[in-house]
Amino acid sequence: RNAWRAKRTDTARHAFLVWGGALLMTTAIFSFMAGIFHQYYTIALAPYIAALVGMGATMLWEERSKFGWSAVLGLTAMVTAIWSYVLLNRTPDYLPWLRWAVLLLGLAAGLALIFAGRLDRRLALSAAGVGLAASLAGPLAYTLSTVNSAHTGSIVTAGPSGASARGFGGGGGGGGGMGKMPTGGQGGQGGQGAQQGGGGGQMGQPPTGGGTGGGMGGTPPTGGQGPGNQNGTSKNGQQGGFPGGTGGRGEGGGGGGMGGLLDGASVSSAVKSKVSANADDYTWMAAAIGSQNAASYQLATGNPVMAIGGFNGSDPSPTLAQFKQYAQDGKIHYFISGGGMGGGGSSSGSASKITSWVEANYTKVTVGSTTLYDLTQPKS
Repeated sequence: RNAWRAKRTDTARHAFLVWGGALLMTTAIFSFMAGIFHQYYTIALAPYIAALVGMGATMLWEERSKFGWSAVLGLTAMVTAIWSYVLLNRTPDYLPWLRWAVLLLGLAAGLALIFAGRLDRRLALSAAGVGLAASLAGPLAYTLSTVNSAHTGSIVTAGPSGASARGFGGGGGGGGGMGKMPTGGQGGQGGQGAQQGGGGGQMGQPPTGGGTGGGMGGTPPTGGQGPGNQNGTSKNGQQGGFPGGTGGRGEGGGGGGMGGLLDGASVSSAVKSKVSANADDYTWMAAAIGSQNAASYQLATGNPVMAIGGFNGSDPSPTLAQFKQYAQDGKIHYFISGGGMGGGGSSSGSASKITSWVEANYTKVTVGSTTLYDLTQPKS
């Protein structure tokens, strides 16, 4: 059956157009989107590719009696084997025999499939089975490696260590490339991917130096490699770490810098008790910069926490004027200092302006290493 020459109402042709169009549209969005891009976003392409491969392989198999179509089927299997070899060769120490098995079996199966129309049906089916096994062996091995390795943090990684050659890159406000993480502040969770079975090299180097990092302590983990290095790239092509800010999180800390972005904050019992007091009297028990920083407090207390600046604290929501109104209307009890990418985004961002306004107008409350501002207690 030739889907392209079928009637306008042919279901198969419609299916190819729908799945193929969705694949092209999603690919175009990933190619031209601004801001941060991480490799794991491409998982969104998988359903479209799977549908097209399944439908295409079925159509080619049904038309294998025609040499032109059987040649396309066989060459597709061979190209798949070669590409699988290339990808598996990026982790040469992980099952080193697998890439060669995939390559040789895939090439042999592809060669047989080219002449599938002239082979006995059993031989053709055997060749198809070998080709299918060769095509799926690499993904299956990466899946097993991922399942068998512990993962932490927000940056999803797959496959064995070294599957991606570069570390977590920057992005953020305005879509521009970021610089390196500055010194200052006791080291935080920035080196998370360095743990055995950890988050997979999601970050660059953790911050260094002897400063207090806005009162947020913590020690960068050390050790072996995690299960894969996650690449992050800003869309102008620059690599790099996060913009300036405080160090990572410690006991009860606000989760600044890279640690706050990826893992949120570690909320101590004292902080939990403090911010939970009279929480039902407010729309938001507290406000914190960055969604994961805010989520840490919300999960620890079960009470609503406003996330200033979205995921990494760089989005202009809420604005300073909006936040002022919320505070003056008595809708927020505490402002939790620190968090997000650099503890408040860029110097011109809403999070930074909100932080400066709160510090200038409200009373600071220190609980352990955490700095809070009581928005019901303006400075006299």
